[in-house]
Amino acid sequence: MSLILFAAIQCRKLHTDLDPGSSKIKYILSGDGAGTIFVINDKTGDIHAMKRLDREEKAEYTLTAQAVDRDTNKPLEPPSEFIIKVQDINDNAPEFVDGPYHATVPEMSVVGTFVTKVTATDADDPVYGNSAKLVYSILEGQPYFSIEPHTAIIKTALPNMDREAKEEYFVVIQAKDMGGHMGGLSGTTTVTITLTDVNDNPPKFAQSLYHFSVMEDVALGEPIGRVKANDLDIGENAKSSYDIIEGDGMDIFEITTDAQTQDGIIRVRKPLDFETKKSYTLKVEAANIHIDPRFISGGPFKDTATVKIVVEDADEPPVFSSLTYLLEVHENAAINSVIGQVTAHDPDVSSSPIRFSIDRHTDLERQFNINAEDGKITLATPLDRETNMWHNITIVATETRNHSQVSRVPVAIKVLDVNDNAPEFASEHEAFLCENGKPGQVIQIVSAVDKDDPKNGHYFLYSLLPEMVNNPNFTIKKNEDNTLSILAKHSGFSRQKQEVYLLPIIISDSGNPPMSSTSTLTIRVCGCSSDGIVQSCNVEAYVLPIGLSMGALIAILACIILLLVIVVLFVTLRRHKNEPLIIKDDEDVRENIIRYDDEGGGEEDTEAFDIATLQNPDGINGFLPRKDIKPDLQFMPRQGLAPVPNGVDVDEFINVRLHEADNDPTAPPYDSIQIYGYEGRGSAAGSLSSLESSASDSDQNFDYLSEWGPRFKRLGELYSVGESDKET
Repeated sequence: MSLILFAAIQCRKLHTDLDPGSSKIKYILSGDGAGTIFVINDKTGDIHAMKRLDREEKAEYTLTAQAVDRDTNKPLEPPSEFIIKVQDINDNAPEFVDGPYHATVPEMSVVGTFVTKVTATDADDPVYGNSAKLVYSILEGQPYFSIEPHTAIIKTALPNMDREAKEEYFVVIQAKDMGGHMGGLSGTTTVTITLTDVNDNPPKFAQSLYHFSVMEDVALGEPIGRVKANDLDIGENAKSSYDIIEGDGMDIFEITTDAQTQDGIIRVRKPLDFETKKSYTLKVEAANIHIDPRFISGGPFKDTATVKIVVEDADEPPVFSSLTYLLEVHENAAINSVIGQVTAHDPDVSSSPIRFSIDRHTDLERQFNINAEDGKITLATPLDRETNMWHNITIVATETRNHSQVSRVPVAIKVLDVNDNAPEFASEHEAFLCENGKPGQVIQIVSAVDKDDPKNGHYFLYSLLPEMVNNPNFTIKKNEDNTLSILAKHSGFSRQKQEVYLLPIIISDSGNPPMSSTSTLTIRVCGCSSDGIVQSCNVEAYVLPIGLSMGALIAILACIILLLVIVVLFVTLRRHKNEPLIIKDDEDVRENIIRYDDEGGGEEDTEAFDIATLQNPDGINGFLPRKDIKPDLQFMPRQGLAPVPNGVDVDEFINVRLHEADNDPTAPPYDSIQIYGYEGRGSAAGSLSSLESSASDSDQNFDYLSEWGPRFKRLGELYSVGESDKET
C-alpha cells in the first residue's frame, strides 16, 4: 500500500477486510515519523499528518501498519508496509549562490561579445511541475548588455563602448521560476562589469611649442627640460617613446623617456658654445609603443611638438690651443733658454686676458719657468738626461678678470742626449795570469759602458797609453762585439819576481766631440794547475810547509785557540773554587752555614748562652728577633702568654712562634730557618738532653730504647754494647 500526501496537513485512512465494523480491531502505525509526524486513529484507521511537510527536507516516509485484536493485541493479519511521498509545491525562490558577480570585457567590443555567465538554483522539485523551471532577465543594465533567458549568458548589447567615457557598469539579473509565468517566485543578483583598456587613443602633446633655456657650461648628460604627451589609455597602452626627428640640434641633444611619469627628458649630448650658436630648434615625436592592429585604421598613434632651446652665455675658463704639449730640449741647453710655448684664450665675448703659471706640485725642483704673459717656458736649472729623461709639468691658465676661471694642461718635456759622459769599464776587473801560461793566451775580456745614448748605438775604441804601446808583457785586441781582449806576450811569469801588473787602458767613444777615460786593469800572477785552474795568488805560498794548504793551516790555528780557551776556563774555575767563604757583616746570612771553631765552655760557661732560656721557654716574655734578615722596620712585640709552670707543650710553643712570624710585616716572603732549643715536655721517652740530667752515665739504663721502634733500634744496640763492655 502507498499514500501520496501534499506538503500540507492531509488525512488518509487505512482499512482491513477483517474489520466488520466492530470495535474489536485496533490499528497500529510504525516507521518514519510514526507518532510524531504521523498518527493513526486506532479505531478507524485514519492517518493524520501532525506537522507541515517540506519536500526539500524529506521527500518520502516509509511506514508499517497492522491490525490487531484490541483485547489480546494479537495480529489479525500480517503487517503492511506503505510509502508516503510528499508532493512538491512551489515554495522556494531561485537563489544565486555565487553572486554578486564581477566580470570584464574589452572596450570597443562588438555586439554579442561574451561577458560572463550566472547561475541560479531552485530547491523545488525539477521533475514535478514548473516549480524549478527558471527564466533569466535583466532588470538593470540595458541597453548595454543582454542575457540569454535560459542559459544566463550575459553579452554586450551596444557596439564601441568606450572605457574612457564610462569604465564600469552595474547590471541586475533576475531568475524567476514557474517558467517566468505569473505567480512564480524570483531571485536577483548583481553583476559589476568593467571595461578593460585597449589602445584606441594616440598620445597627444599638451602644447605644440616648448621653450627652454640652458647655460652653455651645462654638464653633459644633464636634463634641460621635459615634454609630455598625454594618452587617455592606461598601462602598457599608454606607454610612448620619444625621438627627435628634425632640427638643427639633433647631434647636440637627445631625448629619453621617464619610465615612471612617461615624460620626455631632453639632455645635452655635446658641449654647448654660446659664442658659436645661441639657439636650437627641434621637432620631437611621441609614439605609442604597443599598437593594436584592430584600431590602426583609426589614425597614426603618434604626435609631434616643436622645442626651441636658447643657449645662455656663461663665464668659461680659458681654452688651450692643444689638449697636451710635447717639448724637447737638449740636456746642455743654457739656463733661461726658451724650450717651448703654450697658448690659451678666453672663449667668452669679453675675452679676458690670460696669465700662465706652473703648478709647482709637478715641478718640485723648480727646473722650469714660464712667462706669465705669453706662455713661453724657459729652463731654470741645468738638465741631465742620464738622471731624468722625462719631465712632466702642468701649466695653469687663469683669467685676470675672474681668478676662479682656471684651466690646466699637461706638458711633457723630453731631454735629448748630448755626448757628455766618457765610457768606462762596466765593472772593476781583476785579471789572473797563470805562471805556466802560454804566449798569446787571453788573460781577460773586458767591456765598457757609456751613460750617453747615441742614436746609432755605442762604438768604443781601446788603446794603451802612449808610453806603454810597446809593453813587453801584455797587448790588447778589439773584438767585434765591442769588447776588448787582454793577451800575454810571453810566458814565464813569476810571483816571486812580480806579483801584480797594472795595465792602463784608454777607452774612447764615437761621439762628437769624442769622450774618453783611462781605466786601469789589475793583473795578478797566480799559481795554476796543469789545466789552467787558479789555485793560489799569494807570494807567501812559497814559504809555507810542503803538503799543507791554507785551509789546513786555518784549521790548526782554530784548534790551538780552542785549547787556549779551555785552559783559561779551567784555571778560572779552580781559582774560584779555592776562594774562602767569607761572609761580610752586612750580607744576608740566610741559607748559609757558618762554622765556628770555638767549642765554648760547656755547662760551666754561663756567660755565652742563657741556659735557662733553652731549658724553659715559658720564661721568655718578649720578642725574639729574626736571625735570617735585617728588618728595616721594627714592630712592637706581642706580649707572650702567661707562663704556666708545668703545662706548656711544644706544639703550642711552635704555633705561637708561627703566628708571630706570619704577622711580622718585615718578614720576607721566602723560606727561613727558625731554631728552637726547646725539646718539649710530655714525651713518653722523656728528655734526651743531658742538661737537666742529675745522674751519671753509669746510672742510666738504656734497655728501653729497643722498645721505641725501628728508629731507635741502632741507638739501643750501641748503648747495649756499651753496657756489656762495662760489665766485662
